[in-house]
Amino acid sequence: MTKTSGNQDKYVGLWVTADGVIRHQLLPGGRYDEARGRRESAYLGRYWLEGDHIEYVDDTGFTADGDFRDGVLYHAGMVLYRRPE
Repeated sequence: MTKTSGNQDKYVGLWVTADGVIRHQLLPGGRYDEARGRRESAYLGRYWLEGDHIEYVDDTGFTADGDFRDGVLYHAGMVLYRRPE
């Protein structure tokens, strides 16, 4: 069962590593699109929030998670920053 916060779209937008290699597009409605380097849409799937914690399940069933702290996303050893689109 997927738990969602009442503020599911709180972090919608583009999140990028400092070097720009990893880009997470968090879409409204709980979908995401992750690009890696020149590979657009390297991973696609759904996400949901539990407070400031994010859970990911890609379309192949792989799972990951992360946490938002002070406007920064910490995910699988990566640090991503919100970027204007």
